Amino acid sequence: MKKLQAYKVYILLALCVLFWSGNFVLGRFIKDDIQPLELAFFRWCFTFILLLPLTIKYINIKKCFFSIKNNFKILSILAILGITLFNTIVYLALKTTQATNALLINSIIPLLILILAHFILKSYISKMQILGIFVSTFGVIFLVLKGDFSTHIQFHQGDFWIIFSSITWASYSIFVKFKPKDLNHVELFISLVFLGLLYLTPLYFFQGYEIQREIYILKQYWPFFLYVSFFASILSFYFWNFAIEQIGAERTGQFTHLMPVFGAILAYIFLGETLEFYHIFGAIFIAIGIYLSLFLSKKI
Repeated sequence: MKKLQAYKVYILLALCVLFWSGNFVLGRFIKDDIQPLELAFFRWCFTFILLLPLTIKYINIKKCFFSIKNNFKILSILAILGITLFNTIVYLALKTTQATNALLINSIIPLLILILAHFILKSYISKMQILGIFVSTFGVIFLVLKGDFSTHIQFHQGDFWIIFSSITWASYSIFVKFKPKDLNHVELFISLVFLGLLYLTPLYFFQGYEIQREIYILKQYWPFFLYVSFFASILSFYFWNFAIEQIGAERTGQFTHLMPVFGAILAYIFLGETLEFYHIFGAIFIAIGIYLSLFLSKKI
Protein backbone atom coordinates (compact mmCIF):
# COMPACT_ATOMS: atom_id res chain seq x y z
CA MET A 1 0.00 0.00 0.00
CA LYS A 2 1.22 3.50 -0.90
CA LYS A 3 2.17 5.53 2.16
CA LEU A 4 0.53 8.93 2.65
CA GLN A 5 2.28 11.88 4.22
CA ALA A 6 1.90 11.59 7.98
CA TYR A 7 -0.04 14.83 8.45
CA LYS A 8 -2.73 13.61 6.02
CA VAL A 9 -3.18 10.44 8.05
CA TYR A 10 -3.41 12.54 11.22
CA ILE A 11 -6.15 14.70 9.67
CA LEU A 12 -8.18 11.59 8.81
CA LEU A 13 -7.69 10.29 12.35
CA ALA A 14 -8.80 13.61 13.85
CA LEU A 15 -12.01 13.45 11.80
CA CYS A 16 -12.48 9.82 12.81
CA VAL A 17 -12.22 10.71 16.50
CA LEU A 18 -14.53 13.72 16.06
CA PHE A 19 -17.22 11.49 14.54
CA TRP A 20 -16.82 8.95 17.33
CA SER A 21 -17.09 11.69 19.95
CA GLY A 22 -20.37 12.70 18.35
CA ASN A 23 -21.51 9.10 18.62
CA PHE A 24 -21.00 9.19 22.41
CA VAL A 25 -22.85 12.49 22.78
CA LEU A 26 -25.71 11.27 20.60
CA GLY A 27 -25.93 8.01 22.57
CA ARG A 28 -26.33 10.00 25.77
CA PHE A 29 -28.80 12.41 24.14
CA ILE A 30 -31.29 9.65 23.22
CA LYS A 31 -30.58 7.29 26.13
CA ASP A 32 -34.18 7.42 27.40
CA ASP A 33 -35.77 6.90 23.99
CA ILE A 34 -33.88 4.01 22.40
CA GLN A 35 -32.49 0.87 24.01
CA PRO A 36 -28.75 0.15 23.51
CA LEU A 37 -29.35 -2.98 21.43
CA GLU A 38 -31.90 -1.14 19.28
CA LEU A 39 -29.49 1.69 18.55
CA ALA A 40 -26.65 -0.71 17.79
CA PHE A 41 -28.83 -2.95 15.61
CA PHE A 42 -30.30 -0.12 13.51
CA ARG A 43 -26.90 1.53 13.29
CA TRP A 44 -25.33 -1.48 11.62
CA CYS A 45 -28.41 -2.21 9.50
CA PHE A 46 -28.24 1.33 8.11
CA THR A 47 -24.49 0.95 7.67
CA PHE A 48 -24.82 -2.25 5.67
CA ILE A 49 -27.60 -0.79 3.49
CA LEU A 50 -25.54 2.34 2.78
CA LEU A 51 -22.34 0.41 2.16
CA LEU A 52 -23.66 -1.80 -0.62
CA PRO A 53 -24.47 0.90 -3.21
CA LEU A 54 -21.50 3.05 -2.19
CA THR A 55 -18.92 0.29 -2.46
CA ILE A 56 -20.27 -2.10 -5.08
CA LYS A 57 -17.64 -0.90 -7.60
CA TYR A 58 -14.79 -1.48 -5.16
CA ILE A 59 -15.60 -4.91 -3.79
CA ASN A 60 -15.67 -8.45 -5.06
CA ILE A 61 -18.60 -10.07 -3.24
CA LYS A 62 -17.53 -13.59 -4.16
CA LYS A 63 -14.07 -12.90 -2.81
CA CYS A 64 -15.59 -11.57 0.43
CA PHE A 65 -17.63 -14.71 1.02
CA PHE A 66 -14.68 -16.89 0.05
CA SER A 67 -12.47 -15.00 2.51
CA ILE A 68 -15.08 -15.28 5.27
CA LYS A 69 -15.18 -19.02 4.71
CA ASN A 70 -11.40 -19.41 4.79
CA ASN A 71 -10.72 -16.88 7.55
CA PHE A 72 -13.86 -17.33 9.60
CA LYS A 73 -12.13 -17.35 12.98
CA ILE A 74 -10.16 -14.09 12.75
CA LEU A 75 -12.96 -12.26 10.90
CA SER A 76 -15.46 -13.39 13.53
CA ILE A 77 -13.17 -12.14 16.30
CA LEU A 78 -12.85 -8.75 14.60
CA ALA A 79 -16.60 -8.55 13.90
CA ILE A 80 -17.56 -9.43 17.47
CA LEU A 81 -15.05 -6.99 18.98
CA GLY A 82 -15.49 -4.05 16.60
CA ILE A 83 -19.12 -4.37 15.48
CA THR A 84 -21.20 -6.52 17.82
CA LEU A 85 -19.73 -5.59 21.20
CA PHE A 86 -17.97 -2.23 21.23
CA ASN A 87 -20.74 0.26 20.45
CA THR A 88 -23.46 -1.87 22.02
CA ILE A 89 -21.56 -1.71 25.31
CA VAL A 90 -20.92 2.01 24.86
CA TYR A 91 -24.65 2.68 24.42
CA LEU A 92 -25.36 0.51 27.45
CA ALA A 93 -22.86 2.51 29.50
CA LEU A 94 -24.38 5.83 28.42
CA LYS A 95 -27.62 4.86 30.12
CA THR A 96 -25.97 5.39 33.51
CA THR A 97 -22.95 7.63 32.95
CA GLN A 98 -22.44 11.02 31.33
CA ALA A 99 -21.05 11.32 27.83
CA THR A 100 -18.05 13.30 29.09
CA ASN A 101 -17.32 10.67 31.71
CA ALA A 102 -17.52 7.91 29.11
CA LEU A 103 -15.20 9.77 26.76
CA LEU A 104 -12.66 10.38 29.51
CA ILE A 105 -12.56 6.74 30.58
CA ASN A 106 -12.40 5.73 26.93
CA SER A 107 -9.02 7.48 26.79
CA ILE A 108 -7.34 4.49 28.43
CA ILE A 109 -7.47 2.81 25.01
CA PRO A 110 -3.97 3.96 23.90
CA LEU A 111 -2.46 2.52 27.06
CA LEU A 112 -4.32 -0.74 26.50
CA ILE A 113 -3.19 -0.87 22.87
CA LEU A 114 0.44 -0.29 23.81
CA ILE A 115 0.28 -3.05 26.42
CA LEU A 116 -1.48 -5.52 24.10
CA ALA A 117 0.83 -4.66 21.19
CA HIS A 118 3.84 -5.29 23.39
CA PHE A 119 2.65 -8.75 24.47
CA ILE A 120 0.85 -9.90 21.30
CA LEU A 121 2.78 -8.16 18.50
CA LYS A 122 6.07 -7.93 20.44
CA SER A 123 6.17 -4.21 19.64
CA TYR A 124 8.86 -2.04 21.16
CA ILE A 125 7.68 0.77 23.43
CA SER A 126 10.10 3.69 23.60
CA LYS A 127 10.64 5.75 26.72
CA MET A 128 9.30 8.81 24.90
CA GLN A 129 6.08 6.95 24.01
CA ILE A 130 5.66 5.92 27.63
CA LEU A 131 6.24 9.51 28.73
CA GLY A 132 3.67 10.72 26.21
CA ILE A 133 1.13 8.20 27.48
CA PHE A 134 1.64 9.31 31.07
CA VAL A 135 1.42 13.01 30.21
CA SER A 136 -1.80 12.46 28.25
CA THR A 137 -3.16 10.25 31.02
CA PHE A 138 -2.43 13.02 33.52
CA GLY A 139 -4.51 15.34 31.34
CA VAL A 140 -7.35 12.82 31.37
CA ILE A 141 -7.12 12.42 35.16
CA PHE A 142 -7.13 16.20 35.55
CA LEU A 143 -10.34 16.31 33.51
CA VAL A 144 -11.93 13.47 35.50
CA LEU A 145 -11.13 15.16 38.81
CA LYS A 146 -12.18 18.57 37.45
CA GLY A 147 -8.83 19.97 38.52
CA ASP A 148 -9.43 19.07 42.16
CA PHE A 149 -7.13 16.23 43.24
CA SER A 150 -8.85 15.99 46.60
CA THR A 151 -11.97 14.66 44.89
CA HIS A 152 -12.89 11.00 45.33
CA ILE A 153 -13.96 9.51 42.03
CA GLN A 154 -17.31 7.73 42.20
CA PHE A 155 -17.64 5.07 39.54
CA HIS A 156 -21.09 4.17 38.31
CA GLN A 157 -22.08 0.95 36.57
CA GLY A 158 -21.74 2.73 33.24
CA ASP A 159 -18.12 3.58 34.02
CA PHE A 160 -17.24 -0.10 34.30
CA TRP A 161 -19.08 -0.85 31.04
CA ILE A 162 -16.98 1.83 29.33
CA ILE A 163 -13.79 0.23 30.66
CA PHE A 164 -14.94 -3.09 29.21
CA SER A 165 -15.76 -1.46 25.86
CA SER A 166 -12.29 0.12 25.84
CA ILE A 167 -10.73 -3.31 26.23
CA THR A 168 -12.78 -4.64 23.30
CA TRP A 169 -11.68 -1.79 21.02
CA ALA A 170 -8.04 -2.02 22.01
CA SER A 171 -8.21 -5.75 21.26
CA TYR A 172 -9.81 -5.04 17.88
CA SER A 173 -7.04 -2.58 17.03
CA ILE A 174 -4.45 -5.28 17.70
CA PHE A 175 -6.16 -8.23 16.03
CA VAL A 176 -6.92 -6.24 12.87
CA LYS A 177 -3.22 -6.71 12.11
CA PHE A 178 -4.05 -10.38 11.42
CA LYS A 179 -6.81 -9.62 8.91
CA PRO A 180 -6.83 -11.54 5.61
CA LYS A 181 -4.37 -10.05 3.15
CA ASP A 182 -6.66 -10.63 0.19
CA LEU A 183 -9.29 -8.13 1.37
CA ASN A 184 -8.93 -4.39 0.81
CA HIS A 185 -10.21 -1.90 3.41
CA VAL A 186 -13.70 -1.70 1.91
CA GLU A 187 -14.05 -5.47 1.55
CA LEU A 188 -12.82 -5.99 5.09
CA PHE A 189 -15.28 -3.49 6.54
CA ILE A 190 -18.34 -4.80 4.71
CA SER A 191 -17.38 -8.36 5.68
CA LEU A 192 -17.09 -7.33 9.33
CA VAL A 193 -20.41 -5.47 9.26
CA PHE A 194 -22.08 -8.53 7.73
CA LEU A 195 -20.65 -10.87 10.37
CA GLY A 196 -21.19 -8.38 13.17
CA LEU A 197 -24.88 -8.06 12.26
CA LEU A 198 -25.08 -11.83 12.11
CA TYR A 199 -24.00 -12.03 15.76
CA LEU A 200 -25.96 -8.94 16.85
CA THR A 201 -29.34 -9.90 15.37
CA PRO A 202 -30.09 -12.79 17.78
CA LEU A 203 -29.35 -10.47 20.72
CA TYR A 204 -31.71 -7.85 19.29
CA PHE A 205 -34.58 -10.33 18.93
CA PHE A 206 -33.82 -11.96 22.28
CA GLN A 207 -34.40 -8.71 24.18
CA GLY A 208 -37.93 -8.50 22.76
CA TYR A 209 -39.39 -5.95 20.37
CA GLU A 210 -42.70 -4.55 19.11
CA ILE A 211 -43.11 -3.89 15.39
CA GLN A 212 -45.12 -0.69 15.91
CA ARG A 213 -42.48 0.67 18.28
CA GLU A 214 -39.65 -0.14 15.88
CA ILE A 215 -41.48 1.58 13.01
CA TYR A 216 -42.01 4.65 15.20
CA ILE A 217 -38.33 4.70 16.18
CA LEU A 218 -37.24 4.47 12.55
CA LYS A 219 -39.51 7.34 11.52
CA GLN A 220 -38.64 9.53 14.49
CA TYR A 221 -34.90 8.94 14.77
CA TRP A 222 -33.70 8.14 11.25
CA PRO A 223 -31.38 11.22 11.16
CA PHE A 224 -29.58 9.86 14.24
CA PHE A 225 -29.22 6.44 12.62
CA LEU A 226 -27.90 8.13 9.49
CA TYR A 227 -25.21 9.93 11.49
CA VAL A 228 -24.03 6.90 13.48
CA SER A 229 -24.08 4.71 10.38
CA PHE A 230 -22.38 6.96 7.83
CA PHE A 231 -20.09 9.27 9.81
CA ALA A 232 -19.45 7.26 13.00
CA SER A 233 -19.31 3.91 11.19
CA ILE A 234 -18.48 3.95 7.49
CA LEU A 235 -16.06 6.88 7.42
CA SER A 236 -14.59 6.38 10.89
CA PHE A 237 -13.93 2.65 10.60
CA TYR A 238 -12.30 3.13 7.22
CA PHE A 239 -10.10 5.98 8.51
CA TRP A 240 -9.12 3.94 11.58
CA ASN A 241 -8.18 0.76 9.69
CA PHE A 242 -6.36 2.80 7.06
CA ALA A 243 -4.36 4.65 9.73
CA ILE A 244 -3.35 1.41 11.47
CA GLU A 245 -1.77 0.20 8.23
CA GLN A 246 -0.13 3.56 7.60
CA ILE A 247 1.33 4.42 11.03
CA GLY A 248 0.67 1.36 13.24
CA ALA A 249 -1.79 0.45 15.97
CA GLU A 250 0.14 2.15 18.79
CA ARG A 251 0.34 5.60 17.17
CA THR A 252 -3.18 5.36 15.81
CA GLY A 253 -4.44 4.64 19.31
CA GLN A 254 -2.93 7.88 20.63
CA PHE A 255 -5.58 9.89 18.82
CA THR A 256 -8.34 8.56 21.07
CA HIS A 257 -6.93 11.02 23.63
CA LEU A 258 -8.60 13.74 21.56
CA MET A 259 -12.04 12.29 22.23
CA PRO A 260 -12.51 14.03 25.61
CA VAL A 261 -11.58 17.33 23.97
CA PHE A 262 -13.99 16.95 21.07
CA GLY A 263 -16.55 15.39 23.40
CA ALA A 264 -16.46 18.32 25.84
CA ILE A 265 -17.07 20.75 22.99
CA LEU A 266 -19.92 18.69 21.51
CA ALA A 267 -21.45 18.10 24.94
CA TYR A 268 -21.41 21.86 25.51
CA ILE A 269 -23.19 22.47 22.21
CA PHE A 270 -25.75 19.65 22.26
CA LEU A 271 -26.13 18.63 25.92
CA GLY A 272 -25.68 22.02 27.54
CA GLU A 273 -22.63 20.97 29.55
CA THR A 274 -20.44 23.91 30.51
CA LEU A 275 -16.87 24.07 29.22
CA GLU A 276 -14.78 24.72 32.35
CA PHE A 277 -11.14 25.67 32.88
CA TYR A 278 -10.20 22.07 33.72
CA HIS A 279 -11.36 20.96 30.25
CA ILE A 280 -8.96 23.42 28.63
CA PHE A 281 -6.10 22.69 31.06
CA GLY A 282 -6.55 18.94 30.67
CA ALA A 283 -6.73 19.26 26.89
CA ILE A 284 -3.34 21.02 26.89
CA PHE A 285 -1.72 18.05 28.67
CA ILE A 286 -3.45 15.63 26.30
CA ALA A 287 -2.11 17.54 23.30
CA ILE A 288 1.42 17.60 24.77
CA GLY A 289 1.26 13.85 25.38
CA ILE A 290 0.21 13.20 21.80
CA TYR A 291 3.07 15.37 20.55
CA LEU A 292 5.61 13.50 22.69
CA SER A 293 4.47 10.04 21.65
CA LEU A 294 3.65 10.76 18.00
CA PHE A 295 6.12 13.37 16.85
CA LEU A 296 8.99 13.84 19.29
CA SER A 297 9.55 10.08 19.64
CA LYS A 298 10.47 10.05 15.94
CA LYS A 299 13.26 12.57 16.44
CA ILE A 300 14.92 10.97 19.47
